[in-house]
Amino acid sequence: MIDPATGDYNGKRTTGLENAVQMRLKTPLGSWLFDKDLGSKLHLLPRKDTEQTRALAEQYAFQALSPLITDGRATAISVTATRKLPGWLSLSVRITQATGDVATFEHPVKVS
Repeated sequence: MIDPATGDYNGKRTTGLENAVQMRLKTPLGSWLFDKDLGSKLHLLPRKDTEQTRALAEQYAFQALSPLITDGRATAISVTATRKLPGWLSLSVRITQATGDVATFEHPVKVS
């Protein structure tokens, strides 16, 4: 499993979507050698902490995660961006997995 704080493997096994979510949100869209469709546009966000930037962050994260619905691993995804610290957005991601289990993730995004 990938540690969301460090981006390193933490030695634990996972049967959920943790790694898929981390890979899709942290990887710039089109930059992964093995799948040009994997990743997000979060790196393209304007470096301004505005409502428009928050809306774009939610849109970019949803777009990056929507393949999890297409491939059948999830049935629903919601993303909410909030400002927790100056210059940072926190993306709260809620995913209903195909098993019916609900997983929640927090993902920080630097915007200044």
